[in-house]
Amino acid sequence: MSVRSTTREATGAQVRVSTLSNIGYRLQRLPLHIVIAVFVAIWIIPTLGLIINSFRSLQDMNAAGWWTVLFPPHGFTLASYEQVLQTENVATSIVNSILITLPATVIQLAIATMGAYAFAWMKFPGKDIFFIVIVGLMVVPIQMTLIPVLQFFQLIHLNGTIMAVWLAHSGYGLPFEVFLLRNYLGGLPREIFESAEVDGAGHAVRFLRIAVPMTIPAIASLTIFVFLGVWNDLLVALTYLGTSTARPFTVVISQLVTSLGGGWQFLTAAAVLQMALPLAVFIFLQRYFVRGITSGSVKG
Repeated sequence: MSVRSTTREATGAQVRVSTLSNIGYRLQRLPLHIVIAVFVAIWIIPTLGLIINSFRSLQDMNAAGWWTVLFPPHGFTLASYEQVLQTENVATSIVNSILITLPATVIQLAIATMGAYAFAWMKFPGKDIFFIVIVGLMVVPIQMTLIPVLQFFQLIHLNGTIMAVWLAHSGYGLPFEVFLLRNYLGGLPREIFESAEVDGAGHAVRFLRIAVPMTIPAIASLTIFVFLGVWNDLLVALTYLGTSTARPFTVVISQLVTSLGGGWQFLTAAAVLQMALPLAVFIFLQRYFVRGITSGSVKG
């Protein structure tokens, strides 16, 4: 009996020590959780206010803050959405945004992945110099290139076309994308590529069957950045499309507000419509987001 009693006491002591350790660990992480909760609140509260205001009338927004609708009477209305959707060329502009964003994203990711593989696993003269030049292009402001690129597009008769926007976004985004993916690819196990080379696999096979599948987390996380950047773009589309009928949704909704600020209430509904598709893409790819960005930033 004494042995059993001693064993139970020892087990109980271990349980108490483990419980105290868990409590201490959670208390140590409590400040971090508080900071995260504060940042989440800073982001989500304005977004919640934007969504709620998109269902309110102008009179209600002028009379009281958005938080008042949390208590009855609520007074929701779809007038702002109706006004936005009835605006001329809105439906066409949404389709144009999709036609611009999807191909531009695919083009950038395809070229960036191939370029990153070349810099990480291929040998060719001037590789380091080319990589330094490409990385250096990240510090060049887009505004400095708008007029020269616009003149070039006019020369080759691409100005005002969707292809011009595809090429412009690809040129502006590739330096960062190649840099990020090259770091990720450079951190992959060298033994795998060496074994494939011994088996007679060329660079095309190693790229398609080894590099791309192992780089999916980084590619997926980068897809979020590229998609959001192109979808939310106003400057590039406004510059290279001008008055073309291929203008995206961002250009059209920017014209909802008059020069004196009238019609600002419609921007809430337009913003909700604008962020719906990117939010769906982020939710679909979010499981890759942290893993891909973290790995790509520390390897290589």
